[in-house]
Amino acid sequence: MNINKKAIELLEENKYDESFQLFKEAVELSRDIQSLTNLAWIYCYEEYDDSKAIPLLKEAVNMNPTSYFPYNLLGEIYIRQEKWNESKNILKKSINIEPSIEAYNNLAIANFHLDEIKEASRYFLLAADSSDYALYSYVYCLIRNSARDEAISKLNTFSEEDDEFVGEVDIAELYVELNLYKEAADWFEKGWNKYWKRPDWISRYIYSLFKLDKLDIANKKILEVINEKELEIKEAYEEDCDEDWTESDKQKHIKELFDEITEYEHMSKRTIKGFVPNMEFNTSIKTGCYLFGCLRHNHPEYNCKS
Repeated sequence: MNINKKAIELLEENKYDESFQLFKEAVELSRDIQSLTNLAWIYCYEEYDDSKAIPLLKEAVNMNPTSYFPYNLLGEIYIRQEKWNESKNILKKSINIEPSIEAYNNLAIANFHLDEIKEASRYFLLAADSSDYALYSYVYCLIRNSARDEAISKLNTFSEEDDEFVGEVDIAELYVELNLYKEAADWFEKGWNKYWKRPDWISRYIYSLFKLDKLDIANKKILEVINEKELEIKEAYEEDCDEDWTESDKQKHIKELFDEITEYEHMSKRTIKGFVPNMEFNTSIKTGCYLFGCLRHNHPEYNCKS
């Protein structure tokens, strides 16, 4: 049995220390594309140390591999480090070898942060499934590109029944961006008891209700969430402290809850005065298994590829 196969088997058996040692020994025996990439993956996903993975992946990529694995992994690390141009360049090479959902999505992220929104839109669509976050990101890019009709058409296809459904409040946020406040309010209400109550999205729900001349409902929603936060404060005061939840942690949490209540108390007045709350959009990295020889994902070893 070769060393890589044994390392993979030990990893599957949750014998991590032994597996990790074998992955390192494989690199010591032969600094090839497979050993370098697999050890880099372990550093990324088991050791959480991208700094040790990068030189290994750069070495592997310089060997011009015929697999997209090391390119995807290096591009992913660059995304985490917000090195947008570096990730863009390496992920394009990955796609030229073999397109993958992960590369498309992460290349879209790089383009988005470089303010190349049309390119980002194109790659998000290539990465998208029905109702998932990549499709959500695609619609957001359409809105940014003023492609209103296409954005509405695509947004109307999202379904709560889909396995990868992004979420009710997220859909509502996009309808607010399109100034479709009835649709936004309907989706916010669907998510009201499913999402953690936070001022950022609740302020946009309140804004939508205000635009629909439903200030009475808006005020009821604000009162409801204030009552919830007051209950959380009461429970926080009664909570016992320990080494994992110190008195300092407890007081900080209580202060944050009081600050939230203050924000809710001023929300209605700010909305009436014309305050328009901004949408918070965050990109989401797609990850994958890039272990050569992975038994779980049926990946062949690199040297076995034709």
